[in-house]
Amino acid sequence: MTLKTRFMRVNPEAPEEDTIRKAARVLRRGGLVAFPTETVYGLGADALNAEAVQAIFVAKGRPLDNPIIVHVAGVEELKLTTDDITTEQEALADKFWPGPLTMIFKKSARLPAAVTAGRNTVAVRMPRNEVALALIKAAGNPVAAPSANLSGRPSPTAAEHVFEDLNGRIQLILDGGPVEVGLESTVLDTSRRPPVILRPGAITREELEILIGPVAMGGKGQQLARSPGTRHRHYSPRARVILAAENDVSAISHLVEQHRQGGRKMGVILHNPMPIEDEPMVRVRILPNELDQLARQLFAAMRELDQMDVEVMIIEKTREEGIGAAVMDRLTRAASS
Repeated sequence: MTLKTRFMRVNPEAPEEDTIRKAARVLRRGGLVAFPTETVYGLGADALNAEAVQAIFVAKGRPLDNPIIVHVAGVEELKLTTDDITTEQEALADKFWPGPLTMIFKKSARLPAAVTAGRNTVAVRMPRNEVALALIKAAGNPVAAPSANLSGRPSPTAAEHVFEDLNGRIQLILDGGPVEVGLESTVLDTSRRPPVILRPGAITREELEILIGPVAMGGKGQQLARSPGTRHRHYSPRARVILAAENDVSAISHLVEQHRQGGRKMGVILHNPMPIEDEPMVRVRILPNELDQLARQLFAAMRELDQMDVEVMIIEKTREEGIGAAVMDRLTRAASS
């Protein structure tokens, strides 16, 4: 069934009460609302409504074994998602919430099984975005919200990206402008010793270790199955993604020439200036070299090149420090899909 998707602009710093009230009403009635967070746009449903949560999977074409992050606006909503909050989790929440840190908690029986894909744990975070916080408070319940895109596609960092993927599939899009971070949250499993980062993000391993001591980086298999956004095809444009060594002009130029001779239309995403000209068959996008700015603009650049019907995207790697580790995580997943 095709839905009529409404598009409502909202002040990102001081969300209009009437707009938020209308969006919260959609959630309370079991509908889906796309809204901005500081990381990417989320596709929200009432986390305590099993049918509404199932509608997220249908709208996105999301695999049913992929758990969903639950978003809260404070302690009261958090207590609806879990009955067990450790001292370490309290310390992490005090330091990094609201913000781009998701923690794995023991699941409350109040949450539908669909939210956690049948697991006994739940991923929860408190977003650092006035629109998101106002919406959760007005809805009166925690909000289950994966990224507001078709499953597997690059995550949406602007409302227009949501409309491109989900128009006719959801009831409402709240347009709060471009997001702040541009990559999904860090997911931390504090049930293990040492705690494990299941998905890197803007909150880095180094920042976490200052507060709680040694933190491990997640591997593969059952460990990652506990985290949303790690098991299935993610962050991928329609074009084939090829990664090239950072600042390797010779290698990137060779790749461009190789595909040019094959008659393929290419997209090239760089963050170091190189003598590669933008032309009809080679569309070049140069992003900032600063890691936070690179992260913020990456998914938008991938979507823009996809709109140009490129067959191949050659993307320059970046240094794996700070948020650069999260950038490379997303690029590696995109290239392996």
